[in-house]
Amino acid sequence: MRITVHGAAGDVTGSAYLVETSSARVMLDYGLFQGGKKEERLNRRRPTFDPKSIDAVVLTHAHLDHTGRLPMLVRQGFAGPVFATRATVELCDILLRDSAFIQEMDAERAARKNGGHVPDEDRPLYEIEDVELTMSRCRGVGYDEPVEVAQGVTARWIDAGHILGSASVELTIEDAGTTKTVVFSGDIGPRDVPLLRDPIRPEHADLVFLESTYGDRDHRSVDASIEQLAGIINEARKPGGRVLIPSFAVGRTQRLVYELGEMMRDGVIPSTEVVVDSPMATRTTDLYRRHRPLFDEEAWEIIDAGEAPLDFPSLRFTLGPDDSKALNGVGGGVVIISASGMCTGGRIRHHLRHSLPKPETHVVFVGFQARGTLGRLLVDGRKEIKMFGKILEVEAQIHTLGGFSAHAGQTELVEWMTYLQAHTPRVLLTHGENGPRRDLAKKLDQRWGLKAAMPELGEIVEL
Repeated sequence: MRITVHGAAGDVTGSAYLVETSSARVMLDYGLFQGGKKEERLNRRRPTFDPKSIDAVVLTHAHLDHTGRLPMLVRQGFAGPVFATRATVELCDILLRDSAFIQEMDAERAARKNGGHVPDEDRPLYEIEDVELTMSRCRGVGYDEPVEVAQGVTARWIDAGHILGSASVELTIEDAGTTKTVVFSGDIGPRDVPLLRDPIRPEHADLVFLESTYGDRDHRSVDASIEQLAGIINEARKPGGRVLIPSFAVGRTQRLVYELGEMMRDGVIPSTEVVVDSPMATRTTDLYRRHRPLFDEEAWEIIDAGEAPLDFPSLRFTLGPDDSKALNGVGGGVVIISASGMCTGGRIRHHLRHSLPKPETHVVFVGFQARGTLGRLLVDGRKEIKMFGKILEVEAQIHTLGGFSAHAGQTELVEWMTYLQAHTPRVLLTHGENGPRRDLAKKLDQRWGLKAAMPELGEIVEL
Protein backbone atom coordinates (compact mmCIF):
# COMPACT_ATOMS: atom_id res chain seq x y z
CA MET A 1 0.00 0.00 0.00
CA ARG A 2 1.25 3.46 -0.83
CA ILE A 3 -0.06 7.01 -1.34
CA THR A 4 1.51 9.58 -3.66
CA VAL A 5 0.97 13.29 -2.97
CA HIS A 6 0.08 14.97 -6.27
CA GLY A 7 -0.81 18.42 -4.92
CA ALA A 8 -1.35 20.73 -1.93
CA ALA A 9 2.18 20.06 -0.64
CA GLY A 10 3.53 23.36 0.70
CA ASP A 11 0.57 25.14 -0.88
CA VAL A 12 -3.18 25.37 -0.31
CA THR A 13 -4.32 24.32 -3.77
CA GLY A 14 -4.16 21.32 -6.07
CA SER A 15 -5.24 18.65 -3.56
CA ALA A 16 -4.71 15.16 -5.04
CA TYR A 17 -3.62 11.85 -3.51
CA LEU A 18 -3.19 8.57 -5.39
CA VAL A 19 -3.89 5.53 -3.19
CA GLU A 20 -2.43 2.28 -4.57
CA THR A 21 -2.64 -1.35 -3.50
CA SER A 22 -1.81 -4.57 -5.32
CA SER A 23 -5.35 -4.62 -6.74
CA ALA A 24 -6.68 -1.03 -6.79
CA ARG A 25 -5.79 2.58 -7.62
CA VAL A 26 -8.00 5.31 -6.16
CA MET A 27 -7.56 9.08 -6.55
CA LEU A 28 -8.63 11.12 -3.54
CA ASP A 29 -9.53 14.61 -4.89
CA TYR A 30 -7.98 16.05 -8.05
CA GLY A 31 -7.96 19.82 -7.71
CA LEU A 32 -6.66 22.80 -9.63
CA PHE A 33 -3.50 24.59 -8.61
CA GLN A 34 -4.49 28.25 -8.17
CA GLY A 35 -2.35 31.37 -8.00
CA GLY A 36 0.12 32.64 -10.59
CA LYS A 37 2.02 31.34 -13.62
CA LYS A 38 3.82 28.66 -11.63
CA GLU A 39 0.50 27.13 -10.64
CA GLU A 40 -0.78 27.33 -14.21
CA ARG A 41 2.27 25.36 -15.35
CA LEU A 42 1.57 22.70 -12.73
CA ASN A 43 -1.98 22.34 -14.06
CA ARG A 44 -0.67 21.74 -17.58
CA ARG A 45 2.01 19.27 -16.57
CA ARG A 46 1.25 15.72 -17.72
CA PRO A 47 0.49 13.37 -14.82
CA THR A 48 3.17 10.93 -13.75
CA PHE A 49 0.59 8.12 -13.70
CA ASP A 50 -1.71 6.66 -16.35
CA PRO A 51 -5.24 8.13 -15.90
CA LYS A 52 -6.67 5.02 -17.57
CA SER A 53 -5.35 2.92 -14.69
CA ILE A 54 -7.37 4.73 -12.01
CA ASP A 55 -10.28 2.61 -10.75
CA ALA A 56 -12.22 5.36 -8.98
CA VAL A 57 -12.09 8.93 -7.70
CA VAL A 58 -13.28 9.95 -4.23
CA LEU A 59 -14.04 13.63 -3.50
CA THR A 60 -14.04 15.46 -0.17
CA HIS A 61 -15.93 18.51 -1.45
CA ALA A 62 -16.65 20.60 -4.54
CA HIS A 63 -14.22 23.53 -4.37
CA LEU A 64 -12.06 23.72 -7.49
CA ASP A 65 -8.80 23.28 -5.59
CA HIS A 66 -10.14 19.78 -4.83
CA THR A 67 -12.06 18.98 -8.04
CA GLY A 68 -10.93 21.34 -10.79
CA ARG A 69 -8.61 18.95 -12.64
CA LEU A 70 -11.14 16.12 -12.68
CA PRO A 71 -12.41 16.79 -16.24
CA MET A 72 -8.75 16.68 -17.37
CA LEU A 73 -8.47 13.21 -15.85
CA VAL A 74 -11.54 12.11 -17.81
CA ARG A 75 -10.20 13.75 -20.96
CA GLN A 76 -6.97 11.78 -20.54
CA GLY A 77 -8.73 8.43 -20.30
CA PHE A 78 -10.11 7.92 -16.78
CA ALA A 79 -13.34 5.94 -17.19
CA GLY A 80 -14.27 4.92 -13.64
CA PRO A 81 -16.85 6.23 -11.16
CA VAL A 82 -16.53 9.41 -9.09
CA PHE A 83 -17.90 9.15 -5.55
CA ALA A 84 -18.99 12.17 -3.45
CA THR A 85 -21.83 13.29 -1.21
CA ARG A 86 -25.00 14.18 -3.09
CA ALA A 87 -24.66 17.91 -2.39
CA THR A 88 -21.05 17.81 -3.59
CA VAL A 89 -22.12 16.21 -6.87
CA GLU A 90 -24.64 19.02 -7.46
CA LEU A 91 -22.11 21.71 -6.58
CA CYS A 92 -19.51 20.13 -8.86
CA ASP A 93 -21.93 20.44 -11.75
CA ILE A 94 -22.11 24.19 -11.12
CA LEU A 95 -18.42 24.79 -10.44
CA LEU A 96 -16.91 22.66 -13.19
CA ARG A 97 -19.24 24.01 -15.87
CA ASP A 98 -18.37 27.55 -14.81
CA SER A 99 -14.66 26.71 -14.86
CA ALA A 100 -14.88 25.31 -18.39
CA PHE A 101 -16.91 28.32 -19.59
CA ILE A 102 -14.35 30.79 -18.20
CA GLN A 103 -11.47 28.89 -19.83
CA GLU A 104 -13.24 28.87 -23.18
CA MET A 105 -13.92 32.62 -22.94
CA ASP A 106 -10.28 33.28 -22.03
CA ALA A 107 -9.17 31.28 -25.06
CA GLU A 108 -11.47 33.30 -27.32
CA ARG A 109 -10.00 36.56 -26.00
CA ALA A 110 -6.48 35.24 -26.55
CA ALA A 111 -7.39 34.29 -30.11
CA ARG A 112 -8.69 37.78 -30.86
CA LYS A 113 -5.52 39.26 -29.40
CA ASN A 114 -3.24 36.95 -31.40
CA GLY A 115 -4.87 37.03 -34.81
CA GLY A 116 -6.86 33.82 -34.36
CA HIS A 117 -4.04 31.85 -32.75
CA VAL A 118 -4.45 30.59 -29.19
CA PRO A 119 -1.09 30.27 -27.36
CA ASP A 120 -0.55 26.98 -25.55
CA GLU A 121 -0.73 28.68 -22.15
CA ASP A 122 -4.22 30.02 -22.98
CA ARG A 123 -5.75 26.80 -24.28
CA PRO A 124 -8.56 25.44 -22.08
CA LEU A 125 -7.55 22.62 -19.77
CA TYR A 126 -10.95 21.12 -20.63
CA GLU A 127 -14.25 22.05 -22.22
CA ILE A 128 -17.95 21.73 -21.43
CA GLU A 129 -18.12 18.31 -23.12
CA ASP A 130 -15.46 17.02 -20.73
CA VAL A 131 -17.45 18.31 -17.76
CA GLU A 132 -20.62 16.64 -18.98
CA LEU A 133 -18.81 13.32 -19.34
CA THR A 134 -17.31 13.80 -15.87
CA MET A 135 -20.71 14.46 -14.30
CA SER A 136 -22.12 11.32 -15.92
CA ARG A 137 -19.56 9.34 -13.90
CA CYS A 138 -20.56 10.86 -10.52
CA ARG A 139 -22.26 8.72 -7.86
CA GLY A 140 -23.89 10.48 -4.90
CA VAL A 141 -23.54 8.96 -1.42
CA GLY A 142 -24.75 9.85 2.06
CA TYR A 143 -22.77 10.78 5.15
CA ASP A 144 -21.57 7.84 7.31
CA GLU A 145 -22.46 5.41 4.51
CA PRO A 146 -19.58 2.96 3.83
CA VAL A 147 -19.13 2.37 0.09
CA GLU A 148 -16.66 -0.01 -1.56
CA VAL A 149 -15.17 2.29 -4.21
CA ALA A 150 -12.63 -0.22 -5.56
CA GLN A 151 -11.48 -3.73 -4.73
CA GLY A 152 -10.43 -3.72 -1.09
CA VAL A 153 -11.00 0.04 -0.64
CA THR A 154 -14.04 1.24 1.34
CA ALA A 155 -14.80 4.94 1.85
CA ARG A 156 -16.91 6.68 4.47
CA TRP A 157 -17.78 10.39 4.32
CA ILE A 158 -17.86 12.36 7.62
CA ASP A 159 -19.34 15.86 7.82
CA ALA A 160 -16.49 18.42 7.71
CA GLY A 161 -18.62 21.57 8.20
CA HIS A 162 -16.70 23.49 5.51
CA ILE A 163 -19.26 24.00 2.72
CA LEU A 164 -22.47 22.25 1.76
CA GLY A 165 -21.74 18.54 1.31
CA SER A 166 -18.13 18.79 2.48
CA ALA A 167 -16.58 15.77 4.15
CA SER A 168 -13.54 14.23 5.65
CA VAL A 169 -13.01 10.82 4.09
CA GLU A 170 -12.10 7.66 5.97
CA LEU A 171 -10.59 4.98 3.72
CA THR A 172 -10.40 1.40 4.97
CA ILE A 173 -7.80 -0.33 2.80
CA GLU A 174 -7.39 -4.11 2.71
CA ASP A 175 -4.48 -5.66 0.85
CA ALA A 176 -2.54 -8.93 1.21
CA GLY A 177 -4.13 -9.74 4.56
CA THR A 178 -3.42 -6.29 6.01
CA THR A 179 -6.01 -3.62 6.86
CA LYS A 180 -5.16 0.06 7.28
CA THR A 181 -7.36 3.09 7.94
CA VAL A 182 -6.42 6.41 6.35
CA VAL A 183 -8.29 9.64 7.08
CA PHE A 184 -8.14 12.60 4.69
CA SER A 185 -9.39 15.67 6.52
CA GLY A 186 -10.37 17.59 3.38
CA ASP A 187 -11.06 21.18 4.43
CA ILE A 188 -12.27 21.38 8.02
CA GLY A 189 -14.79 24.07 8.90
CA PRO A 190 -14.81 26.11 12.12
CA ARG A 191 -17.03 25.11 15.03
CA ASP A 192 -19.90 27.10 16.49
CA VAL A 193 -20.66 29.13 13.36
CA PRO A 194 -24.12 29.38 11.81
CA LEU A 195 -25.75 27.70 8.82
CA LEU A 196 -23.84 24.40 8.57
CA ARG A 197 -23.33 21.74 11.19
CA ASP A 198 -20.06 21.49 13.13
CA PRO A 199 -17.35 19.19 11.75
CA ILE A 200 -17.33 15.64 13.08
CA ARG A 201 -14.09 14.39 14.64
CA PRO A 202 -13.01 10.98 13.30
CA GLU A 203 -12.21 8.32 15.88
CA HIS A 204 -9.50 6.06 14.44
CA ALA A 205 -6.78 6.08 11.80
CA ASP A 206 -3.36 4.61 11.11
CA LEU A 207 -2.48 7.57 8.88
CA VAL A 208 -3.97 11.08 8.76
CA PHE A 209 -3.64 13.71 6.03
CA LEU A 210 -4.50 16.93 7.86
CA GLU A 211 -5.11 20.30 6.22
CA SER A 212 -3.08 23.24 7.56
CA THR A 213 -4.44 26.30 5.76
CA TYR A 214 -4.49 28.29 9.01
CA GLY A 215 -2.06 26.12 10.91
CA ASP A 216 -0.23 29.18 12.22
CA ARG A 217 -3.09 31.17 13.74
CA ASP A 218 -6.62 31.37 15.02
CA HIS A 219 -9.28 33.60 13.51
CA ARG A 220 -10.85 36.60 15.15
CA SER A 221 -14.13 35.73 16.80
CA VAL A 222 -17.30 35.86 14.70
CA ASP A 223 -18.70 38.58 17.00
CA ALA A 224 -15.62 40.74 16.51
CA SER A 225 -15.79 40.31 12.73
CA ILE A 226 -19.49 41.18 12.68
CA GLU A 227 -18.78 44.30 14.71
CA GLN A 228 -15.98 45.27 12.32
CA LEU A 229 -18.17 44.64 9.25
CA ALA A 230 -20.99 46.69 10.74
CA GLY A 231 -18.58 49.59 11.28
CA ILE A 232 -17.38 49.37 7.66
CA ILE A 233 -20.93 49.30 6.28
CA ASN A 234 -22.00 52.26 8.40
CA GLU A 235 -18.92 54.25 7.38
CA ALA A 236 -19.67 53.56 3.70
CA ARG A 237 -23.19 54.99 3.93
CA LYS A 238 -22.39 58.19 2.08
CA PRO A 239 -22.64 59.41 -1.54
CA GLY A 240 -20.35 57.26 -3.66
CA GLY A 241 -19.62 54.91 -0.76
CA ARG A 242 -19.65 51.20 -1.41
CA VAL A 243 -18.45 47.95 0.12
CA LEU A 244 -16.94 45.37 -2.23
CA ILE A 245 -16.60 41.84 -0.87
CA PRO A 246 -14.64 39.41 -3.08
CA SER A 247 -16.17 36.11 -2.10
CA PHE A 248 -16.04 32.48 -3.07
CA ALA A 249 -19.33 31.69 -4.80
CA VAL A 250 -19.68 28.40 -2.95
CA GLY A 251 -19.93 28.58 0.82
CA ARG A 252 -18.58 32.01 1.67
CA THR A 253 -21.25 33.98 -0.20
CA GLN A 254 -24.04 32.02 1.49
CA ARG A 255 -22.45 32.57 4.90
CA LEU A 256 -22.24 36.33 4.22
CA VAL A 257 -25.88 36.48 3.10
CA TYR A 258 -26.83 34.68 6.31
CA GLU A 259 -24.80 37.01 8.54
CA LEU A 260 -25.95 40.22 6.82
CA GLY A 261 -29.56 39.12 7.15
CA GLU A 262 -29.06 38.44 10.86
CA MET A 263 -27.35 41.82 11.33
CA MET A 264 -30.39 43.57 9.87
CA ARG A 265 -32.91 41.39 11.73
CA ASP A 266 -31.06 42.13 15.00
CA GLY A 267 -30.75 45.87 14.27
CA VAL A 268 -26.95 45.79 14.19
CA ILE A 269 -27.09 47.67 10.87
CA PRO A 270 -30.02 49.44 9.19
CA SER A 271 -31.64 47.98 6.11
CA THR A 272 -28.84 48.02 3.51
CA GLU A 273 -28.90 47.17 -0.17
CA VAL A 274 -26.96 43.95 -0.68
CA VAL A 275 -26.29 42.70 -4.20
CA VAL A 276 -24.91 39.27 -5.04
CA ASP A 277 -23.25 39.78 -8.42
CA SER A 278 -22.20 36.29 -9.44
CA PRO A 279 -24.23 33.89 -11.58
CA MET A 280 -22.52 30.93 -9.92
CA ALA A 281 -23.22 32.26 -6.42
CA THR A 282 -26.88 32.73 -7.38
CA ARG A 283 -27.18 29.11 -8.53
CA THR A 284 -25.30 27.91 -5.45
CA THR A 285 -27.55 29.84 -3.08
CA ASP A 286 -30.57 28.19 -4.66
CA LEU A 287 -28.87 24.82 -4.13
CA TYR A 288 -28.21 25.62 -0.47
CA ARG A 289 -31.90 26.45 -0.03
CA ARG A 290 -32.84 23.05 -1.45
CA HIS A 291 -30.54 21.21 0.99
CA ARG A 292 -31.99 22.62 4.21
CA PRO A 293 -31.72 19.25 6.03
CA LEU A 294 -27.94 19.91 6.20
CA PHE A 295 -28.44 23.19 8.09
CA ASP A 296 -27.62 23.51 11.79
CA GLU A 297 -29.98 24.30 14.68
CA GLU A 298 -29.49 28.09 14.45
CA ALA A 299 -30.62 28.12 10.83
CA TRP A 300 -33.62 25.99 11.69
CA GLU A 301 -34.62 28.40 14.45
CA ILE A 302 -34.82 31.14 11.81
CA ILE A 303 -36.86 28.87 9.52
CA ASP A 304 -39.20 27.88 12.38
CA ALA A 305 -39.74 31.59 13.16
CA GLY A 306 -41.07 32.10 9.63
CA GLU A 307 -37.93 33.77 8.28
CA ALA A 308 -35.52 32.63 5.55
CA PRO A 309 -31.87 32.26 6.63
CA LEU A 310 -30.70 33.03 3.09
CA ASP A 311 -33.03 35.89 2.23
CA PHE A 312 -34.09 39.36 3.41
CA PRO A 313 -36.00 42.28 1.80
CA SER A 314 -32.99 44.35 0.67
CA LEU A 315 -31.15 41.41 -0.92
CA ARG A 316 -31.09 41.04 -4.69
CA PHE A 317 -29.23 38.99 -7.27
CA THR A 318 -28.07 40.41 -10.60
CA LEU A 319 -29.67 38.97 -13.70
CA GLY A 320 -26.97 39.58 -16.32
CA PRO A 321 -23.95 41.63 -17.42
CA ASP A 322 -25.98 44.83 -17.90
CA ASP A 323 -27.31 44.50 -14.35
CA SER A 324 -23.73 44.12 -13.15
CA LYS A 325 -22.44 47.15 -15.09
CA ALA A 326 -25.27 49.28 -13.68
CA LEU A 327 -23.79 48.79 -10.20
CA ASN A 328 -20.92 51.12 -11.15
CA GLY A 329 -23.24 54.07 -10.55
CA VAL A 330 -24.64 52.84 -7.23
CA GLY A 331 -23.35 54.30 -3.96
CA GLY A 332 -24.84 55.12 -0.60
CA GLY A 333 -23.26 52.16 1.18
CA VAL A 334 -24.33 49.39 -1.20
CA VAL A 335 -22.72 46.04 -0.39
CA ILE A 336 -21.64 44.10 -3.48
CA ILE A 337 -20.65 40.45 -3.03
CA SER A 338 -18.96 39.09 -6.12
CA ALA A 339 -16.68 36.25 -7.20
CA SER A 340 -13.96 35.26 -7.34
CA GLY A 341 -12.81 35.21 -3.75
CA MET A 342 -9.12 35.71 -4.61
CA CYS A 343 -9.90 38.21 -7.41
CA THR A 344 -8.39 35.90 -10.02
CA GLY A 345 -11.42 36.18 -12.31
CA GLY A 346 -15.12 36.94 -12.42
CA ARG A 347 -17.06 40.17 -12.08
CA ILE A 348 -15.25 41.34 -8.95
CA ARG A 349 -12.29 42.35 -11.12
CA HIS A 350 -14.46 44.80 -13.06
CA HIS A 351 -15.80 46.28 -9.83
CA LEU A 352 -12.25 46.64 -8.53
CA ARG A 353 -11.08 48.33 -11.73
CA HIS A 354 -13.89 50.85 -11.36
CA SER A 355 -13.58 51.41 -7.60
CA LEU A 356 -10.00 50.80 -6.36
CA PRO A 357 -8.89 54.38 -7.20
CA LYS A 358 -11.72 55.81 -5.04
CA PRO A 359 -11.01 56.39 -1.32
CA GLU A 360 -14.72 56.08 -0.44
CA THR A 361 -14.61 52.42 -1.51
CA HIS A 362 -14.12 49.70 1.11
CA VAL A 363 -12.81 46.32 -0.07
CA VAL A 364 -13.41 43.57 2.48
CA PHE A 365 -11.57 40.25 2.21
CA VAL A 366 -13.22 37.38 4.06
CA GLY A 367 -11.15 34.40 2.90
CA PHE A 368 -7.67 33.04 2.29
CA GLN A 369 -5.64 34.75 -0.46
CA ALA A 370 -3.11 32.47 -2.16
CA ARG A 371 0.34 33.64 -3.19
CA GLY A 372 0.41 35.24 -6.62
CA THR A 373 -3.25 36.31 -6.64
CA LEU A 374 -4.56 39.85 -6.97
CA GLY A 375 -6.31 39.45 -3.63
CA ARG A 376 -3.00 38.64 -1.93
CA LEU A 377 -1.38 41.74 -3.43
CA LEU A 378 -4.15 43.95 -2.08
CA VAL A 379 -4.14 42.33 1.36
CA ASP A 380 -0.36 42.77 1.50
CA GLY A 381 -0.79 46.52 0.94
CA ARG A 382 0.22 46.95 -2.71
CA LYS A 383 -0.48 50.58 -3.71
CA GLU A 384 -0.34 50.01 -7.45
CA ILE A 385 -1.71 47.04 -9.35
CA LYS A 386 -1.99 46.12 -13.00
CA MET A 387 -5.44 45.18 -14.30
CA PHE A 388 -6.69 44.84 -17.86
CA GLY A 389 -3.40 46.20 -19.17
CA LYS A 390 -3.47 49.36 -17.04
CA ILE A 391 -1.81 50.49 -13.82
CA LEU A 392 -4.31 51.42 -11.10
CA GLU A 393 -3.62 53.42 -7.96
CA VAL A 394 -5.10 51.73 -4.89
CA GLU A 395 -6.87 54.45 -2.92
CA ALA A 396 -9.68 52.24 -1.59
CA GLN A 397 -9.63 51.12 2.03
CA ILE A 398 -8.64 47.44 2.31
CA HIS A 399 -9.91 45.29 5.19
CA THR A 400 -9.39 41.65 6.19
CA LEU A 401 -11.99 39.89 8.35
CA GLY A 402 -10.86 36.49 9.58
CA GLY A 403 -14.01 35.55 11.47
CA PHE A 404 -15.91 34.56 8.31
CA SER A 405 -13.39 31.97 7.22
CA ALA A 406 -14.73 28.54 6.29
CA HIS A 407 -11.51 26.94 7.56
CA ALA A 408 -10.72 25.89 11.09
CA GLY A 409 -8.02 27.88 12.85
CA GLN A 410 -4.95 26.40 14.51
CA THR A 411 -6.60 25.53 17.84
CA GLU A 412 -9.55 23.86 16.10
CA LEU A 413 -7.23 21.82 13.86
CA VAL A 414 -5.40 20.54 16.94
CA GLU A 415 -8.72 19.76 18.67
CA TRP A 416 -9.96 17.91 15.57
CA MET A 417 -7.29 15.31 16.40
CA THR A 418 -8.80 14.67 19.87
CA TYR A 419 -9.97 11.09 19.21
CA LEU A 420 -7.44 10.22 16.53
CA GLN A 421 -4.39 11.04 18.66
CA ALA A 422 -5.24 8.26 21.10
CA HIS A 423 -4.18 5.77 18.43
CA THR A 424 -0.90 7.63 17.74
CA PRO A 425 -1.34 7.72 13.96
CA ARG A 426 1.20 9.01 11.47
CA VAL A 427 0.23 12.57 10.58
CA LEU A 428 1.05 14.32 7.32
CA LEU A 429 0.30 18.05 6.99
CA THR A 430 -0.88 19.17 3.55
CA HIS A 431 -3.06 21.96 2.09
CA GLY A 432 -0.98 24.69 3.71
CA GLU A 433 2.04 26.88 3.08
CA ASN A 434 5.25 25.78 4.82
CA GLY A 435 5.11 28.39 7.59
CA PRO A 436 1.64 27.34 8.79
CA ARG A 437 2.60 23.68 8.41
CA ARG A 438 5.64 24.11 10.67
CA ASP A 439 3.64 25.97 13.31
CA LEU A 440 0.88 23.35 13.31
CA ALA A 441 3.42 20.54 13.57
CA LYS A 442 4.87 22.22 16.64
CA LYS A 443 1.42 22.56 18.24
CA LEU A 444 0.52 18.91 17.55
CA ASP A 445 3.77 17.85 19.20
CA GLN A 446 3.19 20.08 22.23
CA ARG A 447 -0.43 19.02 22.72
CA TRP A 448 -0.50 15.36 21.72
CA GLY A 449 3.13 14.31 21.26
CA LEU A 450 2.48 13.68 17.57
CA LYS A 451 5.41 14.14 15.19
CA ALA A 452 3.77 15.44 12.03
CA ALA A 453 5.57 15.30 8.66
CA MET A 454 5.41 17.80 5.80
CA PRO A 455 5.35 15.88 2.49
CA GLU A 456 6.55 17.48 -0.72
CA LEU A 457 4.95 17.35 -4.17
CA GLY A 458 5.39 13.88 -5.64
CA GLU A 459 6.40 12.28 -2.33
CA ILE A 460 5.38 8.64 -1.87
CA VAL A 461 4.09 7.51 1.52
CA GLU A 462 4.36 3.80 2.23
CA LEU A 463 1.82 2.26 4.59
